[in-house]
Amino acid sequence: MTIDPELLLNFPIPDISQRVTPRDVAFYALSVGMAQDPTDPRQLDFVDQHRQLHALPWMALVLGHPGFWLTDPRIGVDAVRLVHGEQALEQHLPLPVEGEIVGRTRVTGLVDKGAGRGALLYMEKQVLDAASGALYATARSTTFLRGDGGFGGPTGPVRRPPPVPGGPPDFVVELPTRPEQALFYRLNGDDNPLHADPAVAAAAGFERPILHGLCTLGVVAHALLRTLGDYDATRFRELQLRFTAPVLPGETIRTEIWRDGSFRARVAERNVMIVNHGLARFAGAGASP
Repeated sequence: MTIDPELLLNFPIPDISQRVTPRDVAFYALSVGMAQDPTDPRQLDFVDQHRQLHALPWMALVLGHPGFWLTDPRIGVDAVRLVHGEQALEQHLPLPVEGEIVGRTRVTGLVDKGAGRGALLYMEKQVLDAASGALYATARSTTFLRGDGGFGGPTGPVRRPPPVPGGPPDFVVELPTRPEQALFYRLNGDDNPLHADPAVAAAAGFERPILHGLCTLGVVAHALLRTLGDYDATRFRELQLRFTAPVLPGETIRTEIWRDGSFRARVAERNVMIVNHGLARFAGAGASP
């Protein structure tokens, strides 16, 4: 297959309307590992519908999800080999715990890295209130199309990530994942079989199904919320990161954080870097371990 760049850049991704319920909010938080410490009431605020429930800001990444539309054979993408490369999220308003939202996704760029080197696909999704049109969040992502370079498309511009800080981190937070976590997380709407089917994972070059990149982001963002936001989700403003290696469900994610909001993360058991070039911003000063 060969990419049809004109079709890909102008692909008509439909708007997705979605009803958000308190159950959805609680399930998402549980699916990214929140409240594994049931004695911490700050974490219970994101999962217990009998408390004053709060939505995690990065739930915006799964709301109004347009589905795995890159499998459309007209586009020509090798959908088995694609991976999530980068993700950014900006929160404009706190997400509702209950209400109707619309997810509006569009392709914003395509970069041909050359034959054998793959391609970069840039996308943006806005999450809006269905009634008023108010903008809750803007998500920007880079998908690495590993099997699709050399189609004669544009060679730039390529987004530059934030710099990696020097010196040791100011805080280190370790959070576990669960062996079945990808199976829970995919119920949020991302049903790519790479995260569930061992045969598909093997065909993509992995020893077994891997954790969704956005689930990894959820675990890392939890560490940031604990350290930089004191579990106050209203203080979150934005984050960006680059995925560098996959997590196997059941591994421990160690997030290294600097006071200026820079961060990176690695799998503790294998000492493999999984997230790099991270930068987060929370309103207010100070951080806590």
